[in-house]
Amino acid sequence: MANSFNRRNWIKSSAFMAGGLAFFSGTISKLAAMPVKVFKPSARSLNDQEVIANAGFELKARLLANENPFGPSAAAKKAIQDAIDKSYQYPFFSLPLLYDKIAQYEGIKPGNILMDAGSTPLLLAAAMYYTKGGKTVITGDPSYDDLPGRAEALEGKWVKVPLTTDYKLDLDAMEAKVDGNTGLVYICNPNNPTATIVDTEKLKAFCERVSKKTTVFVDEAYIDYLPDPQASTMISAVKAGNNVIVARTFSKLYGFAGMRLGYIIAQPDTIATFKKYTTQSWNITAPTLAAALAAYREEAFLQDTLKKTNASKEYLYSVLKKEGYEYIPSSANFVMFPLKMDGQKFVGEMMKRGVGVRNWKFNDKDWCRVSIGRMDEMEAFAEAFKQLS
Repeated sequence: MANSFNRRNWIKSSAFMAGGLAFFSGTISKLAAMPVKVFKPSARSLNDQEVIANAGFELKARLLANENPFGPSAAAKKAIQDAIDKSYQYPFFSLPLLYDKIAQYEGIKPGNILMDAGSTPLLLAAAMYYTKGGKTVITGDPSYDDLPGRAEALEGKWVKVPLTTDYKLDLDAMEAKVDGNTGLVYICNPNNPTATIVDTEKLKAFCERVSKKTTVFVDEAYIDYLPDPQASTMISAVKAGNNVIVARTFSKLYGFAGMRLGYIIAQPDTIATFKKYTTQSWNITAPTLAAALAAYREEAFLQDTLKKTNASKEYLYSVLKKEGYEYIPSSANFVMFPLKMDGQKFVGEMMKRGVGVRNWKFNDKDWCRVSIGRMDEMEAFAEAFKQLS
């Protein structure tokens, strides 16, 4: 197998097999040397955690975290159950098998991949490395704020670029902000919270140009919701040798949000750098790996989940239209629309009715973001929404 790991050398060379001492001491030294400010989650993120934890009732519709409410596949669930009996063992051999599987599908080498327990540790690693020394991270505004928010809490600076009039990332304006102090350009595509996507050819050209000046990080967490993800991915830029990082996750269409599994695809030297700032895949659980091996590219399940998601989305569109609301057409598993009342008040009133949603404020408007749920959840949203609209 051309793309296979040399498993013996891989195990021998892992920091884990060496006891992890060198890795952990090195990582702790790096962290200790950084002038760290207290990281404060965004008000929206904090709201997610606190509202669910403090709710004195069961939510009828949990539509605030962009989760896949249809859950993981039957094959993934069975794999988890089968893996439990041997979960006392470290998953030495499951890891390279999954690396191989992803590499074969994408037409890359395992050395181009690094996995972790969800995308969050990888976003943190990027924030720590690429913005140290006061370098900047350029993002759209609004966009997913985990990476730039953590960069600000460390040594980095955050440059926010407003979206276009149709609520898409403004690639030209973002490129114009790149200078000698830019450590990273962060592109979330499809974008969160607007669920918009940029033109693929324009983004490819952007990656080719800008990656010659600085690193481009393309977060494709929601790309599986597109009709043809392979046609829209920027993995082709990595294959072309560009200084581009592509992030993927099992949290969305695969339904693994609570099991935590994500990965990046990048140049081998970039992967080597990330390994210095992560646990090198060793915090991924054996049951999660077993589930991923069973579920990866399980096309029938993915297409069925996509079909159900789109049906719920079309229902939501119809509810908003009937109540006289506009919305941003969605390329993901959530929809954003402008409100006619204060956003925090709206979220609170919906929560009283057992429906959890999110609010944003930008372009001098209050907005609501609704995650796509099961049809019963969308009907619960509609019932509560009609009482407030």
